[in-house]
Amino acid sequence: MSRIGKLPINIPQGVDIKVSDNNIVTVKGKLGTLEQFVDPCISLNVEDGVLHLQRGGDSKKERSLHGLYRALLNNMVVGVSEGFHTVQEVIGVGYKAQAQGQVLELSLGYSHSIFFELPDEIKVETVTEKGKNPLIKMTCCDKQLLGQVASKIRSLRKPEPYKGKGIRFQGEVVRKKAGKAAAK
Repeated sequence: MSRIGKLPINIPQGVDIKVSDNNIVTVKGKLGTLEQFVDPCISLNVEDGVLHLQRGGDSKKERSLHGLYRALLNNMVVGVSEGFHTVQEVIGVGYKAQAQGQVLELSLGYSHSIFFELPDEIKVETVTEKGKNPLIKMTCCDKQLLGQVASKIRSLRKPEPYKGKGIRFQGEVVRKKAGKAAAK
């Protein structure tokens, strides 16, 4: 049995789960609505505020999908009830980040500013304090979308290993290299 797939999903107050005939699960909560297709080999049972997933057989495909769909549905339930957030630091002299609505303006040492348009589901906020690195704070109910957008922003200027400049997640550790001066 899949250890992840066996675990029940507790449904908090205010979250509504509906399963349609064509295996599309809709999760609705205070922060939004999310939909996910579930393979027909996985059956869903909602009873007493708990969601259980069972698989039809014991093939390798069914075992892998069992844990996958349990994790996806759990992320949906947590997302519409509590939400997800991520914080990124912009590290470097002269590097800036400003949010104007759904557009994030980044100055990352290039000859031009980068204007990054965010999806409507994501709420963004930038914090700039004197003496500290600018922060980009994003919140969303869809964990997959939030991670994808955060990694795209990080890819605009990845942290480099010599000075550590670039965009990184808060708390991320970048191992620094010594450079050519240490070779002598």
